[in-house]
Amino acid sequence: MNMEAIQTFLGTTAIDVGLKVLAAISFWIIGRWMIGRVIGLMQAAMNRNHVDPTLTKYLGSIIAIALNIALVLGILGYFGIQTTSFAAMLAGAGVAIGAAWSGLLGNFAAGAFMLILRPFKVGDFVSIGGIVGTVHELGLFGTTIVTPDNVMTIVGNGKIFGDTIQNFSVLPVRRVERVAQLANGVDALDAIARFKAAVALIPNVSKEMPPEVNLLDFKLEGPQIAVRPYTHTDHYWQVYFDTNEAIVKVCQEAGWPVPSALHQIRQL
Repeated sequence: MNMEAIQTFLGTTAIDVGLKVLAAISFWIIGRWMIGRVIGLMQAAMNRNHVDPTLTKYLGSIIAIALNIALVLGILGYFGIQTTSFAAMLAGAGVAIGAAWSGLLGNFAAGAFMLILRPFKVGDFVSIGGIVGTVHELGLFGTTIVTPDNVMTIVGNGKIFGDTIQNFSVLPVRRVERVAQLANGVDALDAIARFKAAVALIPNVSKEMPPEVNLLDFKLEGPQIAVRPYTHTDHYWQVYFDTNEAIVKVCQEAGWPVPSALHQIRQL
């Protein structure tokens, strides 16, 4: 065997492989730097336009992953490796992972759509996925809600996006719904006037939208009066409880009897 030929072959091959390795490392370093620059410029532009930080981070991650895969495929192609089968393998792996993690990926996709459509934001008081509370955090897989009794609850984005969303913070005021049950014999029109005057004195009741006090219905016990003041969402529960107290106070001051269906049946 010609050792000189072998040495020449190995030397040539080693130099060629070494140059390709050095070139691949250079491509990787330069490619990573360029990807970082692209992501940085994109996120800076989104921040200047006041795009939601969570959406900015999400899009940056997606684009970074896509560019890194393209960089790896390009380096493999430089070495002469057929990337068609590699791409097919990635696609097959993606299908398998998607089937196994369908619920998780569904939450992920729903989170992406919510970040784009923005049906609510952090700090809004909402009813989503059967949970009522204040939005604490918008995640890619779940949304964190703090309920009125101070319990932190995480709701999957898929459930939120597929269900009814109520945002109580979008409009400037919200109506409090209360009903005063009166006894038979009580003058309903006089009661309406008294309730209007009492509710108007409750703190944080809207001045632009006066309280609605109307004769709602007639029951066996007596007439029902709808008492509906308007207030900002931040003061909803305070006005709710104050309205209850105002109704009780008006009834006590007027000396109206307590309504009783059993009493009315006995009279009949």
